[in-house]
Amino acid sequence: MTDLTLLETDRLVLSGWRTDQIDDLYRLHGDPTVARYLTGHGRPWTTEEMDQALAHWIALFERQKMGKLRVTRKADGVLVGRCGFGVYGVEEIPEIGYSLYPEFWGNGYVLEAASGLRDWYWRETDRDHFLGMADARNEASLKVLRKLGGVYTHTGDSYDHPDVEFYRYDRPAA
Repeated sequence: MTDLTLLETDRLVLSGWRTDQIDDLYRLHGDPTVARYLTGHGRPWTTEEMDQALAHWIALFERQKMGKLRVTRKADGVLVGRCGFGVYGVEEIPEIGYSLYPEFWGNGYVLEAASGLRDWYWRETDRDHFLGMADARNEASLKVLRKLGGVYTHTGDSYDHPDVEFYRYDRPAA
């Protein structure tokens, strides 16, 4: 089997998905607590939406080493959630996003994974910026976006989701 690991942090491993791991995504995005801020309707994703998302993430990873990645604990291999870059809008601007199973909230995993990805992005790509966005009511996610170094740009709509705060991350000066 091909190693799909993109990067490791102190406690985490971020890697691409395989199609046989769809049940993990069903459990994550099928959880109403996780899904409440992911879309404008706030309901869990349908299996069709998750199937499409996983196919897109796998293809994006194969093409560009982007996509939302599996996040597992290095110590025991337990899946804690997902974090990675999608693409936003017709310009396909890289956009960082994340979701964790509720039992892993509050452990600093999201900030650790997102920081590792940010550093990887600056090291491995020549792009000059990426975006982050979160539901304006999701203070925990907004806190991560701020700690990650994003600059607030505006609040607006994102696809079917009103009231999303947008953050921009510019490549640090050399």
